Amino acid sequence: MKKIAILQSNYIPWKGYFDMINMVDTFVIYDEVQYTKNDWRNRNIIKTKQGLQWLTIPCMQYSIDQTIDQTQINLTNWNKKHWQTIKTVYGKAPFFNQYKALFEELYLSCNSNALSEINYQFIKAITELLDINTKIIYSKDLNVTGEKSERLVKICQKLNTDIYLSGPAAKNYLNESLFSEKNIKVEWMDYSDYKAYSQMHPPFEHGVSILDLIFNTGAESFKYLKSFYHEETIPVHSDSCI
Repeated sequence: MKKIAILQSNYIPWKGYFDMINMVDTFVIYDEVQYTKNDWRNRNIIKTKQGLQWLTIPCMQYSIDQTIDQTQINLTNWNKKHWQTIKTVYGKAPFFNQYKALFEELYLSCNSNALSEINYQFIKAITELLDINTKIIYSKDLNVTGEKSERLVKICQKLNTDIYLSGPAAKNYLNESLFSEKNIKVEWMDYSDYKAYSQMHPPFEHGVSILDLIFNTGAESFKYLKSFYHEETIPVHSDSCI
């Protein structure tokens, strides 16, 4: 039974995003849809001593119909500024030094002006760090057309999908009957009941970037993703973090 998920790319997403990737055989980055300002596409949250803080990639929006994969950044050195902030905030986290070299290289070598490409670079690197082996592709490479649910169904058909895993927010618009007509079962991602971990600067907050989990729990990060069995020993790649 082949299961896929289709989602817009996010910048350094939270743990639920990576859980969803790990629950499917193929994860489709759906960046040929409208770019939404002040959304997760170009920003995410980290936990600081002063409270929650946004890290935002400054982007140009020149048209209301602009897609995510058409969106360009409009400020140089954003990557250096973000990395400096992360070092300041997480420098004393238990496992920051273990992964410092990996993320420093990822940030400082990030020279793309395309938001979608930047997001992909971070998502791909973090999935490898977590030993998530799901195939990740772009929807635009499938050459599928149609409106909303119709296009999603066509993507599923192109990939010979049996089960489509959707985010819960899509319940407001997804036409499940179109999937049923093509013998595709729809399942809904459940973001509830995540385990808390030892997090700097209480009170605990689940909805922050995956970086918070990695820097605070290190090789134990997978234990806080519901898609992994807790009894499994699945190490975070230490060789790429030296």
